[in-house]
Amino acid sequence: MGIKTPELLKIIDIPRQKLYYLEQKGYIKPQKIVIGEKSFREYSEEDVKRIECIWKYLKKGFKYRVAHEKAEEELSNPQMNLIKHVPEDFNRGKEEK
Repeated sequence: MGIKTPELLKIIDIPRQKLYYLEQKGYIKPQKIVIGEKSFREYSEEDVKRIECIWKYLKKGFKYRVAHEKAEEELSNPQMNLIKHVPEDFNRGKEEK
């Protein structure tokens, strides 16, 4: 079972209008749940990861399209994300021997 919009907004701290814009552009596709006359969105774990990643790039100043592209690249290749975070001086000590 996924999480609903209010929970997601608290977890990620993304403004509601930005979240809905991501959906409008097709960058995320939450499941729509209808109960009687009420409907709500439910976000999967994959949706949450994608939103977190896109939001990270949006906060760095990237435009929506670029933030989405960077997020997709990062999510499709998690090993590259680890390599990007290796400290610069990690290999220096090895070279000095």
